[in-house]
Amino acid sequence: KRVIPVCQTAWFARRLIFLVKAMTAKITLWIDADAIPNIAKQIIIKTAERTQTTAIFVANRAIALPRLPVLQMTVVEGGFDKADDYIAAHCVAGDVVITSDIPLANDCIEKGAKVVTSRGFVYDKDNIKQKLNMRDFMDTMRSTGVLEPSQQGGQAPYSDKDKQAFANILNAWIR
Repeated sequence: KRVIPVCQTAWFARRLIFLVKAMTAKITLWIDADAIPNIAKQIIIKTAERTQTTAIFVANRAIALPRLPVLQMTVVEGGFDKADDYIAAHCVAGDVVITSDIPLANDCIEKGAKVVTSRGFVYDKDNIKQKLNMRDFMDTMRSTGVLEPSQQGGQAPYSDKDKQAFANILNAWIR
């Protein structure tokens, strides 16, 4: 009969607890829903339903969602960045946040969440500071009048390429 030392038994027990927690931990999808394209919303809904992952849509007004147990709508009070503040306060490491808001992305990345835009662009610790600095620079240029409205451009229409990139990221992160 072989005797296993107590220190090895304790290590195995700790390792087993860690693995069980990792396997049973549920990801939550947090959606900055104030301006999410309808196509992206449908991709999120299908992914949440297929994987039984909780998806919480946060906005300052209610948006129509199917009645599914994995979908939640959180309406925050009206005001600047209230939905962003709510998501930043409630997301945890391992969660997935869907937003185009760069300051919100920064806050969530600092908490260990994964962040993607509805166009499939992934914000991470390697690119978020550069994006935040560029956003602040452009904000300063607009507010000082250096940039004319015609020079500011705008976002291109949501394309099939955007849809595919977003769906691919969600499928890779949520299984």
